[in-house]
Amino acid sequence: MHQYIAGRREDGTGEADLTVLDPATGRVVARSTHAGAEDVERAVAAARAAQPGWAGATPGERSALMHRLAAVLDERSADLAALETSQTGKPIRLTTNFDVPGTVDNVAFFAGAARQLEGKAQAEYSGQHASSIRREPIGVVGSIAPWNYPLQMAAWKILPAIAAGNTIVLKPAEITPLTAIAFAEACTEAGIPDGVVNVVTGHGRVAGEALIGHPDVDMVSFTGSTPVGKRIAEIAAQTVKRVHLELGGKAPFVVFDDADLEAAIHGAVAGSLINTGQDCTAATRAYVHRSRFDEFVEGVAELFAAIKLGDPTDPATDLGPLSSLRQRDAVAGYVERARGYGAKIVVGGAFPDELRGTAYESGAYYRPTLVTGVSQDSEIVQQELFGPVLVALPFDDDDEAIRLANDTPFGLAASAWTRDLVRAHRASREIQAGCVWINDHIPIISEMPHGGYKQSGYGKDMSSYSLEEYTQVKHVMHDITGAARKDWHRTIFSA
Repeated sequence: MHQYIAGRREDGTGEADLTVLDPATGRVVARSTHAGAEDVERAVAAARAAQPGWAGATPGERSALMHRLAAVLDERSADLAALETSQTGKPIRLTTNFDVPGTVDNVAFFAGAARQLEGKAQAEYSGQHASSIRREPIGVVGSIAPWNYPLQMAAWKILPAIAAGNTIVLKPAEITPLTAIAFAEACTEAGIPDGVVNVVTGHGRVAGEALIGHPDVDMVSFTGSTPVGKRIAEIAAQTVKRVHLELGGKAPFVVFDDADLEAAIHGAVAGSLINTGQDCTAATRAYVHRSRFDEFVEGVAELFAAIKLGDPTDPATDLGPLSSLRQRDAVAGYVERARGYGAKIVVGGAFPDELRGTAYESGAYYRPTLVTGVSQDSEIVQQELFGPVLVALPFDDDDEAIRLANDTPFGLAASAWTRDLVRAHRASREIQAGCVWINDHIPIISEMPHGGYKQSGYGKDMSSYSLEEYTQVKHVMHDITGAARKDWHRTIFSA
């Protein structure tokens, strides 16, 4: 039962079966029925009915329930980590130490932020009126979340929406719906009213498009690929909905000649392999000063070769499978095409031999892969792969490094590695990305925003900045003169 509408689980009414597979083994984790248009209709109706009451709750009341939600999730942390691993193939070390605690922290942050929805204080700008700003919820939000971080993305969509007084219908990715349903159930257990948080599962062409195009949905939030984001914006435009898009990334990792090379090598390996590279901010393009290039490549290759792949439930496993065989094959296709046009595969580029003959032989595994010898305009440099693949290219001076870092359609995240303060400031100023790390790559924190430039989308997740996406500003103007005839009336009356 993988629909959650008005506070309870339900089966979907769609025609297709919903089968959730463990990508490490191919075994079936869960079965249900996809949502159909009827399920979306009921979920939106539940959200619409609940919205006035939820918006009418005081910030303190919403905050208290969200604090309770954080406690409920924290109590279930071990179960949530295991459930996330089962549907995604993430190593249990990642779900236990990153996905679940990060989600709980996000809930706690927005529980506090719910009490900070401030507008501009009343002031007399015209001399005859007092003006103030109200920040109000938008209404019903329709959100679509991706498969790479199912629990965290559910939280990123739901929390700012409900903190601001909106209600929400979330459609998680059809291959990873389980922790989104668990999150919604935790909301009910925490006392959040029925209908405030609803989840429908199913294919984007059916449930997703029905949700986005629904006339009673006031805002759309989507995280996923840039091509799908363009389709989302096109559908939403028909009813002039507010749209928030967090789209693809192709993060540059710029290593200047004065960098701490050991730190950069470790940072590149961690930053490119987190979540098996299925991270929109993952390091994918390493630009390394030519004088340090060979040493960098050698160091990364050595660490890549030492990464342990295998059972995701084993705390000793470093890297799990990709999300599906389809995704694994797509990543492998990029590497094989690069090999065909002359790229050097320094390490990786294959299924891990050590898993042959084991329970994981049919899993969606792919060895960490380092590629060199490609041009800046090649597809493996320009397009988002979403897998454990790092491409390394040399540069000769700072101007070239910045130019190459900016030379893709994406602008979500980047990092620069240098000991020089002036150089670091230049990189953070001139690299076109929503986040630029200096001497690190990947860390995020609830208090700081996440969102992109260029074709990586617009709008922010996390932080108090995200509340601007989920609220609308209203100007309220009061006459303070008491006069029946206002000075501006002379534009109408001659006498």
